[in-house]
Amino acid sequence: MQTKPKRLPGRKRAGAQPAGRELELARVLLVEDDLTSRLTLKAVLEAGGYFVDSAASAAEAVGKLDERQYELVLSDLRMESPEAGLKVLAHARLMDYKPATAILTTYQNKQPDPRQPVLIEPEALPELLSKVADLISQRAARIVERQLRQA
Repeated sequence: MQTKPKRLPGRKRAGAQPAGRELELARVLLVEDDLTSRLTLKAVLEAGGYFVDSAASAAEAVGKLDERQYELVLSDLRMESPEAGLKVLAHARLMDYKPATAILTTYQNKQPDPRQPVLIEPEALPELLSKVADLISQRAARIVERQLRQA
């Protein structure tokens, strides 16, 4: 007679989900018009443990922002227009749930403007997951601070 292997406390079997709830991963909206970049970045983020929705345009991204909550919105700067990415981030900042936001671009001015959103360059893939984790962590800290002030 075979016995079932014991599971460690707190461990879930692969593919098992909590009863009545989806597996809760940090949700990231990735907005990138270049198909190759979008698929590559999505794969990297998912391998890093994030749930990733993607959009190929500013209009598609705005629709997704209105349908679901995200912890982070990563948007390409230049898509159908030079300002499309900034419009996506502006819309994200209007959402009640206040996702963290960052520009994702291969184009960068010589002098970054500190008033602009954080730049995450795809060439820096080893740093990408670290920056994403930092942005989500900072957002969580802001939410806790807000809740403490309201209490």
